[in-house]
Amino acid sequence: MPQIFAIQVAAYAVMSNHYHVVLFVDTDQAVSWSELDVVQRWHQLFKGNPLSQRFERGEPLATAEQARLTILVEEWRSRLSDISWFMRVLNEAIAREANAEDACTGRFWEGRFKSQALLDEAALLACMAYVDLNPVRAGMANTPETSDYTSIKSRAERAKTAADPDSRTQQPTCLLPFVRNAKEQELAGIPMPLTDYLTLVDGTGRLLRADKPGAIEASTAPILARLGLKQRQWLAMTEQFERCFSTFAGREDNVRHACSILGYRRPPGVHQSRTMTG
Repeated sequence: MPQIFAIQVAAYAVMSNHYHVVLFVDTDQAVSWSELDVVQRWHQLFKGNPLSQRFERGEPLATAEQARLTILVEEWRSRLSDISWFMRVLNEAIAREANAEDACTGRFWEGRFKSQALLDEAALLACMAYVDLNPVRAGMANTPETSDYTSIKSRAERAKTAADPDSRTQQPTCLLPFVRNAKEQELAGIPMPLTDYLTLVDGTGRLLRADKPGAIEASTAPILARLGLKQRQWLAMTEQFERCFSTFAGREDNVRHACSILGYRRPPGVHQSRTMTG
């Protein structure tokens, strides 16, 4: 679905009874799509209607029909860059497959998904590490690179075969790439060399395993310093990210700014942000 939606996956971890994803909404990409691009993408998910089907076949439309189609296209463009629609389609597909395997019908998911807005680089990387280290924290894997069904394993395996693992063109195409310099950062990506992130997650994973005593390696310390975080803060965030933050995750000033834009009278989670990233 990342190929259909204007949404890319930055991190994921599939557990036994739930999954986590970190998503990037590329609104610029959605805006750049032509009407035909939007219709073709939407038809990969839904049938559309006779009007959109005629348009895709290249049949001429009357002025009123074209006006109606334009309204539909803008609605579909918005949905194709909407996390709620992305999760709806993803969860429906998983539910149908699971019910078919179990030869049963009925509700598959317990409830609606929970989401948090990541407002700065520190929050993004902490949330990604939290997701990537889920199997390690649960005792299902000894190291991040051996944890099945995770983005960190996919990234690590690709890095082993890449001549330049930090190059955005030599990273997994199904994941939002890491970018290492200003030239690459003109395109969508995570502003950090991939090898730095792998080092950060590896050092963190050593501390999260109770049966494997260790410490964050010296090479990891400069990365945390660039993020403006102390080791204590980083470990708390990567162990209990969902508990550390509520609606928004990031520094206090970023939380207050986001709440101001959205019209919140009482910004939620300011105390947590001050404690975790202050």
